[in-house]
Amino acid sequence: MKKFISAVICTAMLFCLAGCEQKKSETVTEFEPAPEFSPLTEIKEGRKNIYLIIKNLNSDYWDVVVDGAKAGGEDFDCNVYYSGCNNESDWESQSRLMEEAAEAGADAVLLSPNDSVKLSADIEKVYSKGIKLVLVDTIAITDSYDVCFMTDNLMAGQLASAEMLDQLHEKGYTDNETVQVGVQVCATATQTINERLAGFLQYWSNHAPDNWTVISDIKFNEGDVDRGCECTRDLLNNYPDIKGVFGSDNVSTTSLAATIKEKERTDIVVVGFDHSPEISELIYSEDYTASSVLQKQFDMSYEGVRAALELIDGKEVEQKFVDTGIIVVNSKNLNDPEVRETLDHNRG
Repeated sequence: MKKFISAVICTAMLFCLAGCEQKKSETVTEFEPAPEFSPLTEIKEGRKNIYLIIKNLNSDYWDVVVDGAKAGGEDFDCNVYYSGCNNESDWESQSRLMEEAAEAGADAVLLSPNDSVKLSADIEKVYSKGIKLVLVDTIAITDSYDVCFMTDNLMAGQLASAEMLDQLHEKGYTDNETVQVGVQVCATATQTINERLAGFLQYWSNHAPDNWTVISDIKFNEGDVDRGCECTRDLLNNYPDIKGVFGSDNVSTTSLAATIKEKERTDIVVVGFDHSPEISELIYSEDYTASSVLQKQFDMSYEGVRAALELIDGKEVEQKFVDTGIIVVNSKNLNDPEVRETLDHNRG
């Protein structure tokens, strides 16, 4: 019961953090404007026009999403344009981009919403115009879309939590020791991140030893690696019993891995999401203990383009939510065929 209550408190603190950070962003932060749409494919007259809007133009993860949409456009013979934000908290730029896509004559929009709540009205507006709307990576709090291709994030969070417990035990930490685990997230306004954290805490509360706790001081980096590294240093400086860190996304994982390497903290287990050179270096190293939950974001956008064209042609999708799958990579399974295929696929 004590662990369950702890998990509930941590989740509540995340929502509190979300409100505080959003208020701060609305009143203080000025974002670099999102660029105009650029063509991903050769543009040909007479083909359907699909517009991709991503969360972050400065991310290895989203580069792969762009690659998937480009490949889909080339394979399925359509024009694909794309743009996105320079900061994952900049939902207003996505609102503007959706309006621009509609005005440009989009037949379909592929969107990964930066804010699952605030963008709902804009999504409904685009959808009401008869434009096919496919969500990629992140759900929105509305029914006004055709299909969503994404990870089952609650399950992914549970899997990450199980991996953290396994790796801490593998590292030699005993149930009677005091062990703390720090958490870092890139955003608090997307359903994706909240579900991953909820899954992580849910599994932890049911399976972790009583002396092992998740630090309630959840760090928020706003999708910025430099800020994420500062957050990580803060965790390391303020919590002497920290033995594990969890990153809910690519930026957080990159920040955690880079700082753990910088500080040479070989005693700390790193569990995160997605592939980046920083987390990959730790996984390959004999000195560090690290794992990452690999998503299949190339498939999200590639299949998103396919589905958009089928919808335009009048076909109905069989299901509104499509789980594109995940797999955990660590030092033990680096050479497994499925892991190698996922890593290679996500590198384009």
